[in-house]
Amino acid sequence: MSECRRVVSIGGHNLDAELLGGPLLIKYAKQGAKVTCANTVMGRLEGAGCTAQEKEAYLVQVAEEAVRAAAVLGGDTLWLGYDGSSMPDLDAFADRLERWFTEEDVDLVITHWRGSMHPRHIATHDAVTEAVRRMRRKKSKIRLMYGLTFEDLVGFVPQAYVILSEDEARQWIDALSEYAIFRGEINSFPYAKYYPMNLQIKQIESGSDGPTACYMYASLIENELW
Repeated sequence: MSECRRVVSIGGHNLDAELLGGPLLIKYAKQGAKVTCANTVMGRLEGAGCTAQEKEAYLVQVAEEAVRAAAVLGGDTLWLGYDGSSMPDLDAFADRLERWFTEEDVDLVITHWRGSMHPRHIATHDAVTEAVRRMRRKKSKIRLMYGLTFEDLVGFVPQAYVILSEDEARQWIDALSEYAIFRGEINSFPYAKYYPMNLQIKQIESGSDGPTACYMYASLIENELW
């Protein structure tokens, strides 16, 4: 793996950053990099039967889950401070991200692929991609990759396969399991079955010899040849 000292994974809402970048964050953290899971909005409890008190309690819960999950991955967490009703426009969002990436001297960013069923995933993709493109035009060496979630499958074609050790695969699932939603306590999607199974599917697909995650490369200006 290339040397990266600062790596961030940015998701639309809690659990996304850990799903998208978790495997790479584990590997880079082991090499000594500072790694962060950043989420655009805080995960919310939805449903007609949910009381205001239950919704407030869930916001506290999910913030605590984010801290624990990031720690298992070897890093920290950041909520970008938005909610569904306060999402900034593209330029403002990209401006903020560019400043943060520059201040933190970020080497690698992982975020959503654009082919998503979720509007906040698309907004996050667009802002992250725009911020990185601006930096590349300024000769930055920052890199960008797109991770995989079940909500972002339209047009997603794996271009990079990353083999995990059995310990790394368990570490990733342990981190994800800090979230009640991953454990099946919030909605009915079988997260805890889908993502471990996907590691096996990508192992078969790639012909690798261990649990395998996959990524797409962003189309960026290359400021130097390989």
